[in-house]
Amino acid sequence: MTDTRRRVKVYTLNEDRQWDDRGTGHVSSGYVERLKGMSLLVRAESDGSLLLESKINPNTAYQKQQDTLIVWSEAENYDLALSFQEKAGCDEIWEKICQVQGKDPSVDITQDLVDESEEERFDDMSSPGLELPSCELSRLEEIAELVASSLPSPLRREKLALALENEGYIKKLLELFHVCEDLENTEGLHHLYEIIKGIFLLNRTALFEVMFSEECIMDVIGCLEYDPALSQPRKHREFLTKTAKFKEVIPISDPELKQKIHQTYRVQYIQDMVLPTPSVFEENMLSTLHSFIFFNKVEIVGMLQEDEKFLTDLFAQLTDEATDEEKRQELVNFLKEFCAFSQTLQPQNRDAFFKTLSNMGILPALEVILGMDDTQVRSAATDIFSYLVEYNPSMVREFVMQEAQQNDDVSKKLTEQKITNKDILLINLIIEHMICDTDPELGGAVQLMGLLRTLVDPENMLATANKTEKTEFLGFFYKHCMHVLTAPLLANTTEDKPSKDDFQTAQLLALVLELLTFCVEHHTYHIKNYIINKDILRRVLVLMASKHAFLALCALRFKRKIIGLKDEFYNRYIMKSFLFEPVVKAFLNNGSRYNLMNSAIIEMFEFIRVEDIKSLTAHVIENYWKALEDVDYVQTFKGLKLRFEQQRERQDNPKLDSMRSILRNHRYRRDARTLEDEEEMWFNTDEDDMEDGEAVVSPSDKTKNDDDIMDPISKFMERKKLKESEEKEVLLKTNLSGRQSPSFKLSLSSGTKTTLTSQSPATNLPGSPGSPGSPGSPGSPGSVPKNTSQTAAITTKGGLVGLVDYPDDDEDDDEDEDKEDTLPLSKKAKFES
Repeated sequence: MTDTRRRVKVYTLNEDRQWDDRGTGHVSSGYVERLKGMSLLVRAESDGSLLLESKINPNTAYQKQQDTLIVWSEAENYDLALSFQEKAGCDEIWEKICQVQGKDPSVDITQDLVDESEEERFDDMSSPGLELPSCELSRLEEIAELVASSLPSPLRREKLALALENEGYIKKLLELFHVCEDLENTEGLHHLYEIIKGIFLLNRTALFEVMFSEECIMDVIGCLEYDPALSQPRKHREFLTKTAKFKEVIPISDPELKQKIHQTYRVQYIQDMVLPTPSVFEENMLSTLHSFIFFNKVEIVGMLQEDEKFLTDLFAQLTDEATDEEKRQELVNFLKEFCAFSQTLQPQNRDAFFKTLSNMGILPALEVILGMDDTQVRSAATDIFSYLVEYNPSMVREFVMQEAQQNDDVSKKLTEQKITNKDILLINLIIEHMICDTDPELGGAVQLMGLLRTLVDPENMLATANKTEKTEFLGFFYKHCMHVLTAPLLANTTEDKPSKDDFQTAQLLALVLELLTFCVEHHTYHIKNYIINKDILRRVLVLMASKHAFLALCALRFKRKIIGLKDEFYNRYIMKSFLFEPVVKAFLNNGSRYNLMNSAIIEMFEFIRVEDIKSLTAHVIENYWKALEDVDYVQTFKGLKLRFEQQRERQDNPKLDSMRSILRNHRYRRDARTLEDEEEMWFNTDEDDMEDGEAVVSPSDKTKNDDDIMDPISKFMERKKLKESEEKEVLLKTNLSGRQSPSFKLSLSSGTKTTLTSQSPATNLPGSPGSPGSPGSPGSPGSVPKNTSQTAAITTKGGLVGLVDYPDDDEDDDEDEDKEDTLPLSKKAKFES
């Protein structure tokens, strides 16, 4: 049997910092003559081929993780990992590695301060500092080894960094770099690469300030061109000096600011392009480099923000019609990058930044730019606008409302100018760009729709003592902008099916519907008035006939959101316009397919049933029952029918309904703490012991004619009890056929015809199940003779079992009547007297 202790998976780390599985095999350790040392060998379990052959180097940092994982770096930018099937195998290999390196196997990393002996640690702490070799060409290898050996120990890293700072060592190394380049000393250049890379990993700001100074940074980049792992050196300096060009869209007069911009670009280039991808052990060693770039960007934003002349010229040229398109594109791209830099600012500094831009007129400038034909310029302007909306939507809303007010004032003098001004409102420009997005995937439209939703979201609107932003802005939006948003919807739904049904149009209409659905959920009377007055829901439901399922579902979701509000204004509008017809038609056209459309439509009708929306229930049953009555794979529509029958019965017997209310209210007025005791006394007391004052009916009802009140009660009881015997017959037949399902539900639709015959003797067997029925059960009204015996259904009072379609159909009044049905005859007689 194969030894599973040594079974491993071999992983290597790719350029995307993801682990790639190189195969499964069995690991061993032994001396390899070719590598001249103890090595780790992994052979594939499938064919015995060699998956890994790695020499255990004395200075390599091996790390054990999670008891079954060993990770290490090998060569440049090449990380390896062995994942063991069993902990025992991992421990064995770990002991071999520690034995080669002379380490204690109890540690989790072989190259760390905790591995040093007490004497070494004491010597390191007590020694005044690290003595660096003299900076000479012949000693570059020694310097490189010193830097590499210092990196695993935090204390030695600290001492090395101090030595490099105090002796001006970096500048001396860079002088040697020029010598090596002139002499074409490749070995020396490779050593310098290792030294400079090691200095980066020391993670010291003071060293970075020297390395990134104007006189040193290009030489530092030059050292990093000579990676020993590459056959040919890179040409980073050539790219930075010849290919990359610094463009001043607006002349910068401050030399310090200009130098800071150059430095930040070059350091960012070093981080992204020059330095190799950090290994597992180096990831946290470049945090200071990230911070250096971050704080540089903060300084640049602050210095530009304080230069009023610079910003004034920027916005003047942006809005000047004489500015050529290429220049304007450069200006917009600069402003976009400027806003992106601002994201690094602290909240209070960001406040000041956007306030400065607002005072300089960034929103009017964006309005001009968005009105241009250049797609790239508009795209950059959209990104700038998104920064503003995400930061302070109230500032944008205030601007567009002031703009609308100015247009309204002008329109009083020039009537023709009103239409023109409405078309150039900033928010209308955003909507038009969303509608006219030429991207097949509508990437820009999706971004703009998100911005519009932020602007119309009441959750981020302010309310003060004098005014409410929500009221003012929504009034403005529905007056000046909503017609622009709904224009493509109204244009495409003039007939019974969408006039254009291509994929891009469907995507656009889905975005519009998503925003309208958001408005239904978060706005109140504004969207309600708009939908009802413009007949929007009818137009939306035309999209149910789209060949694109996602668009039809968006239309259905819009209607579902409206119904979910349970608003009678909406309900009357839906009923008056027969707006369930497109939904029912789509349901029937979908046929027996079990898909999202089927489930979503059934869920909408189920919501109407569960929430007992009476007006919609009656409307659906009265107008669409014939089309839906055959749907029996769910009980939703039969449940709706049952609700409808219950409502109709209550309408037919108003006295009965009032009697229920009286009984229910009288009971609920009792003290809750004594209710159970009184009910127990009621059942335990003999009828002869009952006093006259214990009647349940309130004294105010005693003056009514008893016959008038009890006559509908008696009729109802007759129908109910006959229903009991009928359901008992059905249940008995089911049980006699061998089916035993105590929890199954019996459904009697109004379409079911039952022939009433003489009661079977089996119905009166002791303990046979029966059903108290429900007051509005379909088929009950009008189907029972009035002279049915009242005692016929009381013979099985011992074990009544309720059989109904839905457990939540029984309301409180039905439960009260069920309790009365289960009373002994003597109690009922006493009650009815």
